[in-house]
Amino acid sequence: MTKVLSKKDQLFELVRANPYISQQELADQLQLSRSAVAGYLSSLTKDGRILGRAYVLPDRSPIVCIGGANIDRKLRSLAPLQMGTSNPVSQHESYGGVARNIAENLSRLGAATRLICAVGDDAAGQSLLTHAASVGIDADASLHVPGALSGSYTALLDDAGELVLALAHMELCEHLTPAFLRSRQQQWAHASMTVADMNLPLDSMQLLLDEAKRGRTPLIVVAVSQPKMARLPEDLTGLRLLILNQAELSQRYGKTLTHHDEMVTAGRQLQAQGAQDVMITLGDQGVLVSHRNQGDAWIYAEAAPVDASAVVDVTGAGDAFVAGVCWSLSEQPFDLMRACRRGQQLASITIQTTATVAQHLHPTLFDEEPQCIPT
Repeated sequence: MTKVLSKKDQLFELVRANPYISQQELADQLQLSRSAVAGYLSSLTKDGRILGRAYVLPDRSPIVCIGGANIDRKLRSLAPLQMGTSNPVSQHESYGGVARNIAENLSRLGAATRLICAVGDDAAGQSLLTHAASVGIDADASLHVPGALSGSYTALLDDAGELVLALAHMELCEHLTPAFLRSRQQQWAHASMTVADMNLPLDSMQLLLDEAKRGRTPLIVVAVSQPKMARLPEDLTGLRLLILNQAELSQRYGKTLTHHDEMVTAGRQLQAQGAQDVMITLGDQGVLVSHRNQGDAWIYAEAAPVDASAVVDVTGAGDAFVAGVCWSLSEQPFDLMRACRRGQQLASITIQTTATVAQHLHPTLFDEEPQCIPT
């Protein structure tokens, strides 16, 4: 005799089949009200059968992203910039922050994703967390700082869409202290992968490295700017992968690096300090990639081809690259070149859109040939 499932169990099976199904879709398929669906989801969460608002199943460990979340403001000049005077610009606002951008890319690609960040008690902070939940990111472990303004990032782009100047107000990340991270250890200790941006304080970066040494969770660290390279500890033992650009590498190395052989030498120094692998991004010139599993090899990967006329703006491309790398490594942990190619594919999609995170990403993206995505 076939057992008839209760509505609660039917809902659970739908979530198991598609962890990113919306409440409205659940309501339509089960012929329930939205409030009834919300009640069943709450009950399943209390039972431990699903975890958090992203409907993450207990056997589906999330990728945990720790670091910056803020409001992005992009100002793009309508004509060649002239210094010392007023320039007409267009303005676009979106959600940003390195860790948050990586998390959104990953979630849109179908990965179970958790974000640990700091927001103020203002409308921007509430909006950041509401938006995270709407795209499937579990941000429940994030810190709310009373009386503080949420972070902001203002980018000035020239008339070709290239970054001229960026102003980052990221003071709230200073509250992501070791004590706070320990208070959220349950939320990140069992991740399938931890991705940390270097908005975190130095001692917090050290804590994550120490935990990575002891556990099996891969740690990927993402540089965010030259000044914040000072937040990268000297001993990098436990670090699975460090992703940084040419200028950030030069900052760490203590001299300007211009040739590939110089950058490889500096990258090998990072490996000697404990990093298993290093990716050095060179913008539209490609990526230099180490691969310790292939001896002392370093490989140069050309950038994915993009017609210059298709470039809208480059904001978010670096974060998209990191997300593509992380998604790929979560599926195939030792194939660094495939991860690099997928990162480049995601970056090329992003620079062809007006959004910091391309809105047309989906879980089967990497099953397809690279293509342009509508803006």
